[in-house]
Amino acid sequence: MMQKLFLDTNIIIDFLGEREGFYEPAAKLMTLADQKKIQILISPTSVTTAYYILSKFENSKVALEKIRKFKLLCDISLMDNEVVEKAVNSNFKDFEDGMQYFSALASNCNVIVTRNEKDFKNALIPVINAESYLQTFKNN
Repeated sequence: MMQKLFLDTNIIIDFLGEREGFYEPAAKLMTLADQKKIQILISPTSVTTAYYILSKFENSKVALEKIRKFKLLCDISLMDNEVVEKAVNSNFKDFEDGMQYFSALASNCNVIVTRNEKDFKNALIPVINAESYLQTFKNN
């Protein structure tokens, strides 16, 4: 069965913003998704946040086109009343991390890929950075 990866917003911005030192592992994840070796899910809030940040550095048409192309490689995770309710009542220090986490769980993701693993320290599913995920993928 194909693994379902939930990408945290920072990985999406690493990829779309071609962030120095972080772009390559994010791009490799997208290649695996393009090859249908993994399924990638992102939250609807990550889409808006990524667009907002990208549009600060390039014009909004370019930012929107990047989002449009990126969206072809991933699915949108569930973010509904139950997800918000769980996030509001959780012990996450950062509300947005709680939203991401419960969205990943609601969408039956196997793993969360982020650059800030410590933000998800009580997670019930593995939380890993892109490089580490790629290592374990390669070894399977």
